[in-house]
Amino acid sequence: MKQVMQNLSNGETFLEEVPSPKKMKGHIIIQTTKSLISIGTERMLVDFAKSGWIDRARSQPDKVRMVLDKFKTDGFTATYDAVKSKLDQPFPLGYCNVGKVIDGSNTGFEKDIRVVSNGYHAEVVRVPKNLTAFIPDRVDDESASFTVLGAIAMQGVRLANPTIGETVVVTGLGLIGLITVQILIANGCRVLGIDYDSKKCDLARQFGAEIVDLSKNQNPLTIASSFSRKRGVDAVIITASSKSNDIVDQAAYMCRKRGRIILVGVVGLELNRSSFYEKELTFQVSCSYGPGRYEADYEYEGIDYPFGFVRWTEQRNFEAVLDLMASGSINVKPLISHRFEINDAVAAYEKLDDKSSLGILLDYQNTSLKSLTKNTVKITDKINKTQEGNIAFLGGGNYASRTLIPAFKKAGANLTSLVTSSGFSAVHSGRKNGFFAASTEIEQALDDSVDCVVIATQHNLHASQTLKALEKGKHIFVEKPLALTHEEIDEIEAFQKKSKTMVMVGYNRRFSPHIQKIKSLLDAKPLPKTFIMTMNVGEISKKHWTQNIEIGGGRIIGEACHYIDLMRFLAGSKIKSFSALKMGDNDFLEITEDKAIISITFEDGSIGSIHYFANGGKTFSKERIEVFCDDAVLQLDNFLKLRGYGWKGFSKMNLWSQDKGQKNCINTFMDCLRNGGEIPIPQNEIFEIARVSIDIAEMLRR
Repeated sequence: MKQVMQNLSNGETFLEEVPSPKKMKGHIIIQTTKSLISIGTERMLVDFAKSGWIDRARSQPDKVRMVLDKFKTDGFTATYDAVKSKLDQPFPLGYCNVGKVIDGSNTGFEKDIRVVSNGYHAEVVRVPKNLTAFIPDRVDDESASFTVLGAIAMQGVRLANPTIGETVVVTGLGLIGLITVQILIANGCRVLGIDYDSKKCDLARQFGAEIVDLSKNQNPLTIASSFSRKRGVDAVIITASSKSNDIVDQAAYMCRKRGRIILVGVVGLELNRSSFYEKELTFQVSCSYGPGRYEADYEYEGIDYPFGFVRWTEQRNFEAVLDLMASGSINVKPLISHRFEINDAVAAYEKLDDKSSLGILLDYQNTSLKSLTKNTVKITDKINKTQEGNIAFLGGGNYASRTLIPAFKKAGANLTSLVTSSGFSAVHSGRKNGFFAASTEIEQALDDSVDCVVIATQHNLHASQTLKALEKGKHIFVEKPLALTHEEIDEIEAFQKKSKTMVMVGYNRRFSPHIQKIKSLLDAKPLPKTFIMTMNVGEISKKHWTQNIEIGGGRIIGEACHYIDLMRFLAGSKIKSFSALKMGDNDFLEITEDKAIISITFEDGSIGSIHYFANGGKTFSKERIEVFCDDAVLQLDNFLKLRGYGWKGFSKMNLWSQDKGQKNCINTFMDCLRNGGEIPIPQNEIFEIARVSIDIAEMLRR
């Protein structure tokens, strides 16, 4: 199927052939008939991508600070690679979609009904059920494509809370502004619209508003005073896009005492305190479509807010806009300025620079369903060869695309299929790294020619996908963790022993040059050791998927397992016992499990503690390792600098760039895959670390 994408590194907009998205629980698969280009938001995205480095930095100072913090701790190379990779990712455009349901299993949306959603500009989209709404029979597809923009306007109006007869100013008469005008008039308000564009002012007048045409040097303050009968307007809704602070100042001067100002657009916010203070004005920023926006539980888990307590969610705002369209209170037909076929999407985006453009529609009517539902796309002309080294990937997220895939490619792997949930990331990363095909179906990765499956999906999928691949006789490289429960580990271990295939987990740190050096030094001293390992990991929101026990397993299972494995490797002895202590529950922190001290003892007498802390500062090293043995100490700082104290013949080992062992890990794995020999990590250690990690996490939760 075709999808409109943007290259963040140079601003290029292009049409890409990608696999159809995979079905997902709580989501609807939709065949698109129309979509609307949001001229304000999408022009801003395109302009940002086309801007230079200095302009980007000025517009996102918080991101600049993050980059500088990473540079201080991880060095130039790691920081440069991270920024370059981020900008290299294609960005899917669009959020105003209309189509027919292909599959709505267990969502309440039946096949073939017409729906509106915030789906991308693509021939087939997958959208969560709470971001989808039925289209009434009296609303055609073209009009329905304005629903999402209408919901943004609706939320701004709801926050202004206008009553019948109130005077409301709408500053900025773009698509959202003109829909805002119509909603206010339907609500019984008197409306004054302000804009520089005479054509847009004429449309606002056509909808029933009085207007201020700034291109004709009309004075908005004078007209607003007369419009409000010299009492001051009741509210101002700002739907403009500008860097100027004057728009908010102007709104403050227009308002009556205790008036309301609602910001829907993007403007300068250096406020004049005196005008707000003297009139006791209320200022509020509106968040997109309404309650539920950016809330993962609502949008992706499908958990609705109780109707009696949250009357207007983003989905119910969609429905309200559609009802107003059905009754004729909102008429968007005059807002349509251009129509394009999806094949001409690039030409459509060129119209963003045309000041006369308003509603730019993309049409998808000439595509058949059969041609759209292909889950696999061939992206190179190479032929898969039956040999040790054919590698298929499940998952193409940040870590897979930035680290794992390039490392396997450099190790000489023959990359066959890249399978992702969405499809567009598989095409981009697949083409860049020389994969044969991109797909959204796991079966594509289990082809007979595939020797090994690399699993880099969400943590709750690792065990089931590992078992599927083992059943097909494939070797496994699974990015940690191996599994989230003991039952899953037992099943994988039993199948591995029976199939004799190799199960490898991406515990890369034991393969880093510094750790290999430490190991060689310790092996020369066959005495018990003492370890102190610190992971200054940084805070992650409770709402992040890795913190979800059922999906991510929590950060101990998902990340601290690295250091449990590392300590096991350096001790060279089986784990005998362990204990764990977390920070006490308090009123300041959402999660305490990721602020823990883990103590481990080994059968050879070695002991160690892992300090896994999410409450540290980003300017401090993320990882620090200290080893005490036989009157000597080793200290490794952030996988950059290793210092030896009391070691004969060794004092330091420094690297120019951070090396956590990912490349060596994969090189060793690929060598074993091709040539046989010793497995990189003994299978008993793989399962031992997986079980201990789960036990420690459960201990902390108790």
